[in-house]
Amino acid sequence: MPLNNSQYNEIIRSYDARQLANQRLLEERTRLAYEQLPELKEIDDGIASCSVAQARRLLDGDGQAISSLRRQLAGYREKKAALLREHGFPADYFEPIYTCADCKDTGFIGMKRCHCFEQAAIDLVYTQSNLKDVLSRENFGTFSFDYYSATDINPATGMSSLDTARDAVDKCRDFIAHFDDTFANLYFYGSTGTGKTFLSNCVAKELMDAGYSVIYFTAFQLFELLGKHVFQKDAEAASAYQNIFECDLLIIDDLGTELANAFSTSQLFLCLNERILRRKSTVISTNLGMNQLAELYSERVLSRISSSYTIIKLFGADIRILKRNR
Repeated sequence: MPLNNSQYNEIIRSYDARQLANQRLLEERTRLAYEQLPELKEIDDGIASCSVAQARRLLDGDGQAISSLRRQLAGYREKKAALLREHGFPADYFEPIYTCADCKDTGFIGMKRCHCFEQAAIDLVYTQSNLKDVLSRENFGTFSFDYYSATDINPATGMSSLDTARDAVDKCRDFIAHFDDTFANLYFYGSTGTGKTFLSNCVAKELMDAGYSVIYFTAFQLFELLGKHVFQKDAEAASAYQNIFECDLLIIDDLGTELANAFSTSQLFLCLNERILRRKSTVISTNLGMNQLAELYSERVLSRISSSYTIIKLFGADIRILKRNR
């Protein structure tokens, strides 16, 4: 899974914190055992003293030091194990504590990321996406074609609402399947309630489950953040600002519902253009058709979208109303 530097460092810090917490837990466990059984501390002190003494013998050239050390350590371990059993302690009571025994809380097995690291990465991008809760409800598993009519025909394409939705889903799945090897963007438009945001969320869920970083903003949220970064020099906004350009997929929902002005127009162009230059994918959902897009945001924005985005128009009845009436 691709992670930017800040995301990677955040995960590594969590492993450092995990190791420290487990070390403290082991120290507290040891302290309590020593209080209850002072003989245990005497044994551990004996193990330490024995090891030091034999190390000195080895440095002095005594070839029997290692074998002697092994015999003494074995005797101490047997005595310690018997004492633990006698007082009801588990045999591994003094063993190191790991949250993940496979990687021993390092995040890596050899040079490969452990499964716990991969899961941590997925959890992180979900948390940072602003989508964690909604994706449990809106995904391909819950998407239904039942709300699209087979008889409602778009005269411009000759396709029904149902066929258009099926084609849109196919394009979304193709976008996901080739996300690694083909730079692409999606522009969903159409009337209210035709499934634009839902399909955006379906795409987000699939990519995030595959470990890609996805960030979602409504257009209002996006331009509010950009305004804080530019005009207020807000530190939190500055950090989020970088993520806008670095995340694998940026979703801009409901474009055109915010108060459009010269600032939003210039910032939208900057955002879209920069992500195109970096070959970072973007998904936009809006009620705006191509002519309305140009009128509201300029021909430059239209040019970037028409040349670099797959345009998907959805049409049909308002699904939200249909669901309420059922």
